Amino acid sequence: MGKVFQFSQTVVVVGIVLGAASVASIIGLAVVYSQELAKNAEPTVEATTTPASTTTPTPSSELWDQYRLPDTLKPYEYNITLWPHLTKNADGLYSFTGHSTVDFECVKETDLILIHSNKLNLTKSSGHHATLTGLGGAVAPTIKTTWLQETTEYLVIQLNSKLEPGKSYQLYTSFTGELADDLGGFYRSEYYEGTELKVIATTQMQPTDARKAFPCFDEPALKAIFYMTLIHDRKTVALFNGMEIATVNTTMEEVEVSVTTFEPTPIMSTYLLAFVVCEFDFIRTPAAAEVLIRIWARPQAIAEGQGDYALNKTGPILDFFERYYNATYPLKKSDQIALPDFSAGAMENWGLITYRETALLYDPKMSSNDDKEWVATVIAHELAHMWFGNLVTMKWWNDLWLNEGFATYVSFLGADKAEPDWKVRDLFVLTVHGVFGVDALASSHPLSYSEKEINTPAQISELFDSITYSKGASVLRMLSEFLTEAVFSKGLSTYLNEFKYSNTVYTDLWKHLQAAVEQTPLVQLPYTIEEIMNRWILQMGFPVVTIDTSTGTISQKHFLTDPESVVDRPSIYNYEWFVPITWTKNGVQQDPKWLTTKTTDYAPMKTTEWVLANLNVTGFYRVNYDLPNWERLLTQLNTNPRVIPVINRAQIVDDAFNLARAKIVDTVLALKTTEYLSKETEYLPWQATVRSLDYYFLMFDRTEVYGVMQKYLKKQVTPLFEHFKNITADWTSIPTGHSDQYNQVIAISLACKVGVEGCSDLTLAWFKEWMKDPKNYFIHPNLKQTVYCNGIAAGGVDEWDFAWEIFKNSSNAVEADKLLYALSCTKVPWLLNRYLQYSLDPNMVRKQDATFSIIYIAGNVIGQPLAWDFIRANWKFIFNDYGGGGLSFSRLITGTTERFSTEFELNQLLSFKAEHAETGFGSATIALDQSIEKTKANIKWVAENKKKVNQWLSSAAGQP
Repeated sequence: MGKVFQFSQTVVVVGIVLGAASVASIIGLAVVYSQELAKNAEPTVEATTTPASTTTPTPSSELWDQYRLPDTLKPYEYNITLWPHLTKNADGLYSFTGHSTVDFECVKETDLILIHSNKLNLTKSSGHHATLTGLGGAVAPTIKTTWLQETTEYLVIQLNSKLEPGKSYQLYTSFTGELADDLGGFYRSEYYEGTELKVIATTQMQPTDARKAFPCFDEPALKAIFYMTLIHDRKTVALFNGMEIATVNTTMEEVEVSVTTFEPTPIMSTYLLAFVVCEFDFIRTPAAAEVLIRIWARPQAIAEGQGDYALNKTGPILDFFERYYNATYPLKKSDQIALPDFSAGAMENWGLITYRETALLYDPKMSSNDDKEWVATVIAHELAHMWFGNLVTMKWWNDLWLNEGFATYVSFLGADKAEPDWKVRDLFVLTVHGVFGVDALASSHPLSYSEKEINTPAQISELFDSITYSKGASVLRMLSEFLTEAVFSKGLSTYLNEFKYSNTVYTDLWKHLQAAVEQTPLVQLPYTIEEIMNRWILQMGFPVVTIDTSTGTISQKHFLTDPESVVDRPSIYNYEWFVPITWTKNGVQQDPKWLTTKTTDYAPMKTTEWVLANLNVTGFYRVNYDLPNWERLLTQLNTNPRVIPVINRAQIVDDAFNLARAKIVDTVLALKTTEYLSKETEYLPWQATVRSLDYYFLMFDRTEVYGVMQKYLKKQVTPLFEHFKNITADWTSIPTGHSDQYNQVIAISLACKVGVEGCSDLTLAWFKEWMKDPKNYFIHPNLKQTVYCNGIAAGGVDEWDFAWEIFKNSSNAVEADKLLYALSCTKVPWLLNRYLQYSLDPNMVRKQDATFSIIYIAGNVIGQPLAWDFIRANWKFIFNDYGGGGLSFSRLITGTTERFSTEFELNQLLSFKAEHAETGFGSATIALDQSIEKTKANIKWVAENKKKVNQWLSSAAGQP
């Protein structure tokens, strides 16, 4: 699923520097993503882990009480007919009707058929929910009884005699279901065209919701071919994974309809199915193109050219991946559709990729350069899945990390090919920094679980987190770097060709990469890839590597943000890693070194020159040094910072602040890394700084320390503010460089936050002019979110109501997203409370956006207690009505509790967990435990550092 945990760069920047919740990317896609968050075999050496969720299945000897299907049946072909009704029925509901057959082979003798079915009303024939017939001469047993097992989501069919191994059978079912607005399975999306309500029938199957559309064997390894027929209103168009064959107009049940049939799919998993009925328009590649590419969206969006950028970039990205994988794109077409309501960032359905509108549509008048990057990166992420995930699929969800981590990593490569001037690969370091914070918790988890530990839909949904996406991407990038990209892609190619249309476990990939290494003498490894990489995926966390330049000693230790936290997850590797160390001495790159033990002596690192390790942060580890080397690095930063690569300037800041939080270095040392920033104009170091200082804002923006923080940062950011004022001719233009455009946003946002003269007047003037003439006054898209937020923060009811009306009436999803965030910036408590109430009314805020609006409000220092009280008061409703298994649900807990740093707040959090144990927390279960852990660490950190931080900032700001 596309980067469900990534937020846009602009949201991240503005969120951090304006005190919003720290919702930095996983993709970013979430994302998604990002917003992705919309989504990623048994190990050779068994890892000892605990299940992803505290909710485990009740032991039972009955197969229908087990969450995994037995290995007795293997489907190979489905034939499905569905009719979505886009008007309400007599009960006031939207519904769909349908029937389907599944042809399957009996692998082992059995008198029991289990097939997934969830929230479907199955029609009974002769007293049973299904009809069974034999194929190819096989005689089907008669059905003894059938029933729906709701807990495990099965249609259970008991037979009077046994199915024969090697024989094939066909199971027929007919059914009805609700076309609900729950964003899962076969669901309903809505939008207005003028004053006319338009209804779309669309899908989101991953991970376990194909069973909500039709009865199926809903596990990724049970691949089959799918034939589809869609019955739909004549004014609509029907889409499916396969190319449409024919559309015939007819009359059914006295209704004039169209019947569209499609080419069968390749052999594929149920979670990759997609079908849509809508009134959309499209643009396409020329008829002569080898692969038909179509971009589908609301007619207005297509007419305004919002799909043009996606159409122009999809072809080059597809071409890049064909070369990268050395494998031809396996389908005739690539449909991509932008949906008004979508839970993730995007979904990689084979041949019909579904997106949030903001992840596919680009409007130069409304979209920022960040929005443009988001579109390019999400498209690359989803297209990467066409091979890695779709053509070759994980055997079970325990290896989701390989699927999603890989797509997240190579999405940066694909976007880099689409837009080479952006230097997107350099921005990957922000993904690494973001996931370090999660993986440094004692409540983190390994990338890969053993298969037996992931069973329930809730456990599966919990895996769609930043560890899966961002850490998965980071360790695969590290692997590609020490193998070289040529060797890495060679191993991928042989892997994909051997296992196409089938399923694998991660060790299959290790074997192919190892074979590629053995064919390349220049790549020398201390151990096999499996031995190296198992330490990174079968145990949680990562090391801090300490280099002592006075002795030449290198050592490693499991890095924990709270060193006193208890790690109760055992590891057969004792939290040691095989670490690839790249390094430079006084700016001259040295031979790389592998650290394969707890500690080792390495003579070349005994030196009085400055040493810098983990060049360009290609390794997934932090670096600490002896104090004299830290001082040498600080001296270099303060004298000539550009001698140190820009990515490593960002690394020094990020490592130092996090090492300080872990009590490995002094907090003052971390603060000193920001002294040079008055000389810095590059984006990555500033972004690393505002991310690091975001924690200080969260801990201190309700205390007296906040004042001196503002004064110090005003001194540091003023030169950056003036720099951008000068190069933009007094804010009348926009910088040309991609990263410079990001940094301009930081310069304005942080300057306004800390009171740089002229900043608030500048943004408020822009906002007021926009209020006077919203249709014609132009604010550059890069600056809109900052201007909107500052204008609403400085204003009152009139400004908020004006922005709300623009938000409600906007037909542009990108513009609406910016306003969704900016509305949370008001300092008026009752407006924030009203906004919270709006967030749970789908007529006011779309369901896909509800959790984000609450998180944004919690990011506001005034809104945080309001949001927390609101969640506690409405938890049962939010959980049940907004889907506890939703992929953005975990961030709801994380975002509303980030400021917690007192015993009172910790007790509130513990009480919340106890009070709602019966309702449960679904995909937020891990996030809740992590929030408790973070709060305990925050309490200790504030007690130990508040006075020290206040004193240093006062001195550095020149305050007596």
